Amino acid sequence: MKNTLINFDPSSIDFAKGDGLVPAIIQDAESQKVLMLGYMDKAALEKTVAEKRITFFSRSKQGLWTKGESSGNFLNLVDIRLDCDQDTLLIQVNPVGPVCHTGADTCFAEKNKAASFLQKLEDTIKDRHDNPNEKSYTTSLFAKGINKVAQKVGEEAVELVIEAKDDNEDLFLGEAADLMYHYLVLLRAKGFGMADVVKVLREREGN
Repeated sequence: MKNTLINFDPSSIDFAKGDGLVPAIIQDAESQKVLMLGYMDKAALEKTVAEKRITFFSRSKQGLWTKGESSGNFLNLVDIRLDCDQDTLLIQVNPVGPVCHTGADTCFAEKNKAASFLQKLEDTIKDRHDNPNEKSYTTSLFAKGINKVAQKVGEEAVELVIEAKDDNEDLFLGEAADLMYHYLVLLRAKGFGMADVVKVLREREGN
């Protein structure tokens, strides 16, 4: 179960203490808000890591349950950490929609911070990738393949550099917006999101 999202040896998890289960605290990777508490067995953890979406062991159904499989409100995996007693997991995620079955942002009746515009844009880009729309420019980019998407990022980067040498703020900001958009499309085309980039930047913090 080797994966860069896990910063510990998975074999060190003490599943025996909880009769095969460990608590999994789910936290928003951006806002740091605790969203919910679930339980995982070894199979649930393996499925979570493999699919990059949170799967729990349902104690009521006595089986695996992927959060969002019915509602579409998935919890996309960002990072997993193990506590000092090796019997509790802290899992950071990017939530898609409300987390609680009641429709609340969290299972503790708290509001999670509103998604930023960039997050909403990233969600829209992901939707155009996962659910193609023939009328969408974003979908048309994905359809042309990774080489075309990468080419567009390069073109927009050059145009931004050109505008940076002049004093037209509107043109400069327009090109900056174009570059940001196409960059997010490229990330999604490669199977990544901004959270993956932020994780790398955080690891570099202080260097």
